[in-house]
Amino acid sequence: MKLELNWIGKNKRAKLEPRILIEDQQMSYHASKAVDDKDCFDNKLIFGDNLLALKALEKTHSGKVKCIFIDPPYNTGGAFTHYDDGLEHSIWLSLMHERLILIRNLLSTDGSLWITIDDDECHYLKVLCDEVFGRNNFVSNAIWQKKYSPQNDAKWLSDNHDHILVYAKNKEVWRPNLLPRSDAANARYKNPDNDPRGPWKAADMSVKTYSAANDYEITVPSGRVVKPAESRCWAYSKERYEEMVADNRIWFGAKGNNVPAVKKFLTEVKGGTTSMTIWPYEEVGHNQDAKKEVKAFNPKDVFDTPKPEKLLERILLLATNEGDLVLDSFAGSGTTGAVAHKMKRQWIMVELGEHCHTHIIPRLKKVIDGEDQGGISRSANWSGGGGFRYYRIAPSLIEYDRFGQPIINKEYKPEMLAEAVCKLEGFTYSPSDSLWWQHGYSTETDFIYVTTQNLSVDQLEKISEEVGSDKTLLAMCGAFRCQADRFANLTIKKLPKAVLRHCEWAHDDYSLNVQNLPMAEKDPEQDDLF
Repeated sequence: MKLELNWIGKNKRAKLEPRILIEDQQMSYHASKAVDDKDCFDNKLIFGDNLLALKALEKTHSGKVKCIFIDPPYNTGGAFTHYDDGLEHSIWLSLMHERLILIRNLLSTDGSLWITIDDDECHYLKVLCDEVFGRNNFVSNAIWQKKYSPQNDAKWLSDNHDHILVYAKNKEVWRPNLLPRSDAANARYKNPDNDPRGPWKAADMSVKTYSAANDYEITVPSGRVVKPAESRCWAYSKERYEEMVADNRIWFGAKGNNVPAVKKFLTEVKGGTTSMTIWPYEEVGHNQDAKKEVKAFNPKDVFDTPKPEKLLERILLLATNEGDLVLDSFAGSGTTGAVAHKMKRQWIMVELGEHCHTHIIPRLKKVIDGEDQGGISRSANWSGGGGFRYYRIAPSLIEYDRFGQPIINKEYKPEMLAEAVCKLEGFTYSPSDSLWWQHGYSTETDFIYVTTQNLSVDQLEKISEEVGSDKTLLAMCGAFRCQADRFANLTIKKLPKAVLRHCEWAHDDYSLNVQNLPMAEKDPEQDDLF
């Protein structure tokens, strides 16, 4: 029997329309000149519903995103200006479920997901992520200290942390990077015995994994006899221990009376440090740091729940390398894109709120122009460069006329129609410069042609001859005047009838906003769950 989290409406999943993205070149922005050869100008800022945006990216970006960071509304009931953050619990779970499924599809095999969340939904979200990603792909729950002082007006306990749930697409493949060694970490290495190999740090020579062969007495230089603590043993055999003593790799204390410890030399340690799961604000910033950072871009309308740049820097250091692709589908104030840009990662951000224009774009422009010297700019040695493309999500391909009949949306130009139908039918949109009937392909010999025209037998015969016997073509047209199977190398389908069952149409808002969502009908079989 499978153990899973259930809620009303869980199985009523939306049949999402895979929309196309339309670039608005006047809103796109790039530096006036290249700063270095690592500049990226093809970053994407998508304005629109993030569920539709994730679906729009699925065809082109599945398996390509190295790190996804999301900071969804916490469902606390708080009245945040920029989010409706008080959704009915089952709706919140349904909306997160849909997004997590698409997020998993977008991640590369060695990719990872990082989610900030508070106590209200963290544990439900953990079980939900276990279901989508597999419990075996849960990596850790890092604790971020988001506040540096207690709230004296707290009714119960003063909340000063958020959770960061970390999942790998495939935990057997994914490994975090080491964090750069800090001066404080290096300062722990001393050289009290003037060892020519340089500074070292004493480490415990005993281990928990018991072996009778490694449980022996040691006589330290002072003459005292010592043994490992109960249920522990030494990390080395007696022979190996004696070799290490001869090589001056064992420390007994300045007076030769201590329990033996292993000398770990700074020159021999890994190039960085393994991250721990408690992240104090001194290392990764706190809420007030984040608000100061976003005030620099919009002092009159400070974003309610920004994250500090140092927090995103920590995540991207662990999860990515230069040039990797980072995605944030709850972009908020744009911290993820700003930090990824400064760290020379490629990025995609999605945001539906108007703060996409009032907060994110002004912030990114300053980053690109090198005018933003706050946050991690100095530690990243950031001086500007690169750019981004601004996209809107296309309207629904299908609209309804005054009689309620489905028709092709009048806003769709021929090239938009061809791209949209390619996506619906599983083809890669790639219009040929020389073959007018070739709008996309599924294989090297299978192509698609899209038109709203009524194709006659003569026209279809001409197309069939041009396609040839060694290729096949899917012809999607407004109407046709012959049997659909008349031509062996053509598959003929009528628009819009052929695509109507693919998905739900003319639904533009799947946002985390309760008034935009109909309540799911109650399933009788779920009565005993609540």
